Amino acid sequence: MIKAIPLFFFGLFPFISSFGQKDSVSKDKMMEEVIVTSNRTPTKLGNIAVPVQTISQKTIKQIGSQRLKDILQEQAGLYITNGFGAGVQMQGLNPDYTLILINGEPLVGRTAGVLDINRISIGNIKKIEIVKGPSSSLYGSEAMAGVINIITDNASHKEVEAGIRYGFGNPDKGWSWPAGINAFKNTDLHFKVQNKIGKTGVIISSDAFYIDGLSYRPYSTLRVPQPIWRLTQQLTLNHEINAKANVSLVARCGYDHIKQEFAVTNNGGVSNSYGREANTDINIIPSFNYSFNKNTNTSFKLYHTFYNGSQKLYFSDKPDSIYDDEFKQKLYRLENQTDKVWKNMKLTAGIGITLDQANSTRYDNVSRTKKNTITYGFAQHEWRISKNFLAIGGIRYDHNQLFAAAFSPKIALRYDLSQKLSWIGSIGRGFKAPDFRQLYLNFTNNAAGGYSVLGSIDAVSVITQMQHNGLIADIKDDFYKLSTLTPEFSTGINTGIKYKIDKNWNMEINVFRNDIEGLIDVRQVATKTNGAQIFSYINIRKAFTQGAECNINGAISQNLKISAGYQFLSTADKDELALVKSGKVYTRNSDGTSRLLTLKEYAGLPNRSKHMANLKFTYENQNGFYTTARCIYRSRWYVADSDGNGLYNTNDESAEGFLLFNFSVGKEFKKHWTLYGGMDNISNHQDANYLPNLQGRMIYTGINYKF
Repeated sequence: MIKAIPLFFFGLFPFISSFGQKDSVSKDKMMEEVIVTSNRTPTKLGNIAVPVQTISQKTIKQIGSQRLKDILQEQAGLYITNGFGAGVQMQGLNPDYTLILINGEPLVGRTAGVLDINRISIGNIKKIEIVKGPSSSLYGSEAMAGVINIITDNASHKEVEAGIRYGFGNPDKGWSWPAGINAFKNTDLHFKVQNKIGKTGVIISSDAFYIDGLSYRPYSTLRVPQPIWRLTQQLTLNHEINAKANVSLVARCGYDHIKQEFAVTNNGGVSNSYGREANTDINIIPSFNYSFNKNTNTSFKLYHTFYNGSQKLYFSDKPDSIYDDEFKQKLYRLENQTDKVWKNMKLTAGIGITLDQANSTRYDNVSRTKKNTITYGFAQHEWRISKNFLAIGGIRYDHNQLFAAAFSPKIALRYDLSQKLSWIGSIGRGFKAPDFRQLYLNFTNNAAGGYSVLGSIDAVSVITQMQHNGLIADIKDDFYKLSTLTPEFSTGINTGIKYKIDKNWNMEINVFRNDIEGLIDVRQVATKTNGAQIFSYINIRKAFTQGAECNINGAISQNLKISAGYQFLSTADKDELALVKSGKVYTRNSDGTSRLLTLKEYAGLPNRSKHMANLKFTYENQNGFYTTARCIYRSRWYVADSDGNGLYNTNDESAEGFLLFNFSVGKEFKKHWTLYGGMDNISNHQDANYLPNLQGRMIYTGINYKF
């Protein structure tokens, strides 16, 4: 772990020693009053015409958690998936379609389309902005469902902050002593120093995190420790050249080391394996900003990110057999953005080029580099037609080297009916290009029964050759649907109201629908003679997700605040829905007899709940004391087609809904020290099959020092 520490941290001490200098710069509070992500430029909340949600630094600290996953799972309309890490499902669309940004730039290193947000610590986060609905008109591919932008602190004042958090629990017994032998433990150490030295601002932050993760022994819900080490470090530099120009640099390095021990059941067999996973994530963002005058600004940004994921497993029943998997991805981006403001108008425009590279043992040979180049341009025009009426129109053009060009238009409107009531509406076109995995993957998982996944480019030729060699027992119908993958497109509509009930209470209601064309799905296309499956990717003709979301927040008294959110969701594969409506789909009764499936029994797309809700109470007083109580609810979701009719319905295998309760409390002493503690998953809810990474009841305590 020590080897992963970047050398720039050795320069820490000169910045600490300069704290004796006079600080003439006041803390910048602009970011607390504006939204950046929705328009790619600072915009007042009253000029936003799309569904936006923000999470402040204060809220993050009061929750008491140390990973981004714990913060996002308590937000209305977001669900954290469990497969291949913690992914974010938004408006019923899979994690593949949610773009995760740090300071406006994308993270890479997805596994099966999931970007594991456990990789992101919250020690240096200033706020989180969540934009729901298609955002491809500004951000391009992977933003069909929306965007989550993690914005880190900027050095604008002097501050030193350090803290430690310790948590413990026993998932089998429910309770544990802090240092008990059978306790599952987690520890977080974080440190941040920031200072302003002349015209240069500096922030150096470090976060070290250890947790006993979870692993299951074969045929048992008994949990065994799966230790995880995570180290995240970040350097932020800002330098004011003159009144018109400034430069900045953000450098971030993350490292994970995960001990693994698990059993996988597939095709009637059980594979027991043990080993480790190691991941490195590096992001470097230098930028230059220039103001021609108070109404015209331009910026140049060069972005480089590198991700290296490595997994090595040994098999208990085959000591000489080793599973060695490595995935490397690099992304380079150069972009210019210019903003121009007139009396009632604002124009944001930009151009850029992205080079994406990947190497993997899953793509035939780790030494062979897969490449893709994307050139793009975007423009968005904001027009204040009248005092009450705002119109925003935008369009983006992406020229993808591997595919045809894609246009992504969007229009959003806002009308203030009164000082208390506003209407917003937007319609946008989003797209997602096939990724390297869906194109080039050529992977056999010997750790899980020997199944294979083939990229669409080589799937037909590989399977045909295997059939010629006598290795194929069965060809599935979906094999004949294999062809060149095309990008997925989505038309998203959002409309809703924002109502200020009184000076203490606010309510927002949003209705949405996403119509998806060419949805890329993984399907079994053949079976090997040894019974192992072969999967590949095809385009599904049409699908949709739709629903409604309501959020309300306010103050019961001067010290007690409440916030609540609810989402209703309905989804469907349109072809499946048509078959059910025409009476062409059957299911089985408990006695094995067949009958027609009713429309009411159709469940839509898998791994989605119809109902999700959250509730939060926050109490704080002027003496620095605070406490929060939070509740998270998710209804039943369907996971497997157990009746074999090719779609998901209420007679299929499902996961029970759940209700989680979390609690935190803290007290500030002498304006420098904060002592806090809490309990997550108070009811000790566990689901070994469908929520394998849910820790069970965890108790924690911590202390922070700020100067």
